[in-house]
Amino acid sequence: MRIFGNEFFEIVEENGKVFINTFKKGFSIRQMDDIFRKFPRIKVTNFLNLKIALQEAAGQPEEIGYWLPPMKIEVSKDRMTAQLFVYEPNVLEDEKAFREALEDLLEQEKIIFGIKEIDVHSIMIAKPVVVAEGTKPVKGEDAKITYLKIPERKPVIREDGKADYFDMNFIFEINQNDWLGEKIPPKPGINGKNVFGEEIPAPPGKDKPLKYDRKSAYESVEDGKIVLRALTKGVVEERHGFLTVSRHLPINGDVGVETGNIDFDGSITIRGTVQKGFSVIATGDISIEGLEGVTGAKTIESREGDIYIKGGVFGLGQTDIKAGGSIYVKHVNEANLFAKKNIVVGFYSFNSFLQADSILLDEENGKIIGGKAIAKNTIVTAVSGNRMERRTDLIIRSLDRQEGYQIIQRKAALLKSLQEEILRLNNNIEKLSSFKENLRQAQLKTLKQMQEMLENKKQQMLQLDFEIQELMRDIKSAGQGEIIVKKEAYPGTLIQIGNKGSLLSSLTKGRFSRELGELNA
Repeated sequence: MRIFGNEFFEIVEENGKVFINTFKKGFSIRQMDDIFRKFPRIKVTNFLNLKIALQEAAGQPEEIGYWLPPMKIEVSKDRMTAQLFVYEPNVLEDEKAFREALEDLLEQEKIIFGIKEIDVHSIMIAKPVVVAEGTKPVKGEDAKITYLKIPERKPVIREDGKADYFDMNFIFEINQNDWLGEKIPPKPGINGKNVFGEEIPAPPGKDKPLKYDRKSAYESVEDGKIVLRALTKGVVEERHGFLTVSRHLPINGDVGVETGNIDFDGSITIRGTVQKGFSVIATGDISIEGLEGVTGAKTIESREGDIYIKGGVFGLGQTDIKAGGSIYVKHVNEANLFAKKNIVVGFYSFNSFLQADSILLDEENGKIIGGKAIAKNTIVTAVSGNRMERRTDLIIRSLDRQEGYQIIQRKAALLKSLQEEILRLNNNIEKLSSFKENLRQAQLKTLKQMQEMLENKKQQMLQLDFEIQELMRDIKSAGQGEIIVKKEAYPGTLIQIGNKGSLLSSLTKGRFSRELGELNA
């Protein structure tokens, strides 16, 4: 079939292929654009042959493309969209015939879903028109977790706006089977369909684990939710990202000759004080509520929790206070305080050694006089040093980045090893569980032990992941610490951030940090 011809060439179609036969040179490839626009059914696929044919005029046919059908449907790679292309204007003249032809075409292509009603008069030649569209799958809702809100540990603010470090709601006690939290399980998604009517599976919502100490809490299914409840009466705490219920030891008087030294797996409330030379050690929180505070105690240590001393601490140079969490105290005199998180002091620290993530004194009345305060992130006080120019060191000592990365690598390797162990245990448990009805008593006992081991490994994995995230936050904030002295920093105060330090020789105040690597003190 002859499609077009002039004095230079003719274009013909044969078996769906398009050929050009050039008789005379002088017709440019750019001029061909006008011809192709007049004949949109010509699909050029070989521009090189077209160019050579026009330049050489060899007088023999050269294949340059193929002849498109009057109308055509193309389906996207994801099978979600079908587009109609009309290449022959005549097919649009009779709307009824066009719609019948379109129905036949859709049937040929097996497109049965999401077919759209189209306006014939809006169709443009060789321009795509969406004639069918699938529905995308909808991902299921993620699991939703809610925990019991533990009261924030902070000083009570009096009516005059000042913080009262004598009064804190420190021990939060609950009863056996009390509600600790709940999880609404993830929901399945809504499947989608492509234009061929094929279902597209929807991904379910992402599950999340309830993070809790399995020795002190348990899960139960209630009204379609997984509810977390306390196994025993005790003190609710959050340790390293896990909710836990610790045993609680209340002591109505002092820790001293009558009680002896105390080492308790849980939390302790002491209504009196810790007498000179005696020690109190606990895995959980320690609350010492006597108004007279602590004088000359040997060691007060919470391995994983916080320490609250309602009165002050007179250490007499022999008291060590250590917390896996934070320390809250009215004042501290000649004692050593170490906290993994924060040290919060109500009024003053005198000739003491303080070390924590952040060291926070009252911005109006807080004083650090003598001794050392070493923090990773922030030190805040109203006054540092005194008129006698007593040497007082305020130091920000951030985590070394290189050392931090090395620790993360070690923990990540351990995490990978745990994941492999969990996978192996899972496989073994699944194999044994498939024969559960035929297992002997000893084998059932082994299965139970493996399941308990699996839960422990999972908890260790979550703990490691928590520690890695903490380290990454520490590395990110390394070098960004600051020292804030709100009112008076006396001569004799050492301001040091990292390896940059300055011993003050005149009275000043302000916010001290490193700017472009240099200390602004």
